[in-house]
Amino acid sequence: MVQRDRVLSGLLWAAPALLAAAVLGRVLLGILLPTGLNVVDLHVYVDGSAALLHNRLYDYTYSEQTPDFPLPFTYPPFAALVFFPLHYLVNFVPFKVLALLWQLAVIGGLYALLRLAQRLLGTHRQPRSARIAMLGTAVGMWAEPVRSTLDYGQVNVFLALAGMAAAVAARWWLSGLLVGVVAGIKLTPAVTGFYFLARRNWATVAWSAAVFAGTVGLSYLVVGPEAKTYFGTLLGDASRIGPVGSVQNQSLRGALSRILGHDVQSGPWWIAAVTVTAVLAIFAWRALDSEDRLGQLLIVQLFGLMASPISWTHHWVWLVPLLLWVACSGAWQRRGAAVVAAYWFLDVMIGIPGQLSYFQDSIWPISRPGPLAWAGAVDAVGVLLTYGWLIRTGRRDRAAPAAA
Repeated sequence: MVQRDRVLSGLLWAAPALLAAAVLGRVLLGILLPTGLNVVDLHVYVDGSAALLHNRLYDYTYSEQTPDFPLPFTYPPFAALVFFPLHYLVNFVPFKVLALLWQLAVIGGLYALLRLAQRLLGTHRQPRSARIAMLGTAVGMWAEPVRSTLDYGQVNVFLALAGMAAAVAARWWLSGLLVGVVAGIKLTPAVTGFYFLARRNWATVAWSAAVFAGTVGLSYLVVGPEAKTYFGTLLGDASRIGPVGSVQNQSLRGALSRILGHDVQSGPWWIAAVTVTAVLAIFAWRALDSEDRLGQLLIVQLFGLMASPISWTHHWVWLVPLLLWVACSGAWQRRGAAVVAAYWFLDVMIGIPGQLSYFQDSIWPISRPGPLAWAGAVDAVGVLLTYGWLIRTGRRDRAAPAAA
């Protein structure tokens, strides 16, 4: 115990230097590796949004680095309006400079995400809290969800940051604004509304819905044809987002499809699995202390990742604050916390889905050998493990006072 505390104290003392070294290492990888600044999704954001000028947003594809799957613009048209200024920015700075700045912003966003998580925990004023967040950022930026977000030039950390900020905000209108805007950008962050719904913050729920409706209305007003195409034809078409069966898709639909050997779509298997997961999420929520706001938010976000048709590995950035929550909150006192933390830490640091991707001949076929199919459910199993752990230990916590 004493030795562990000394090691931890040493790491926290060195946290600023470790973070600087991690950032420098990431920058050097981007500059020195031939593919270090490919950031294919950032290309889609920049060039795809520029297609608004010709009313061809949803005809656009990027295939220079992805010839096996030309990448379309898959977000709502409001997202293209948000990204549109980037098209003009590349007229003043080279794209690789923009890519590097984007990656640095993602790393800064991860640090801010952890600091906001500490605010929900109530530990942000503790003497070493900033250093804990620095250490978490230095390690977390190499976890697969963040690493792949950096590799692709994705927006996930910023969306998670907005969701965390909404939970932290003391004003209902600001929380609702943040949730409504990020839902307008990528739809899936709308799951954060369930957090406010469960906490009975009715004003936030209503305002977030109104803001989201406003993003849709603005899209119809500014880019009407693109809005009609998206909301009238493309919404709900998961196949356009990518190969459902790829191991990089860690949603319930992806896991079930690989295990059963065919796309389960939104059929009985998927409905049953989502229903069971929702019930477990409710019981896991009830197993938490009513003031554990970070734990409650994470339960909701994990459910959203499970229920979404597509949850690429880079969508799972919420696992970094999840590890912070397990290690730095009252959750650590629950029996089995170290097992849950170890499971997720090994998963994200090894990058199990990413490693398994080398065993699939192509991103398109769904059927695969049973061991690979079951191993590819690693994140779904982790969510069920986390929910089950909370439910089980919550029962024990309630039984202990009764026995006394």
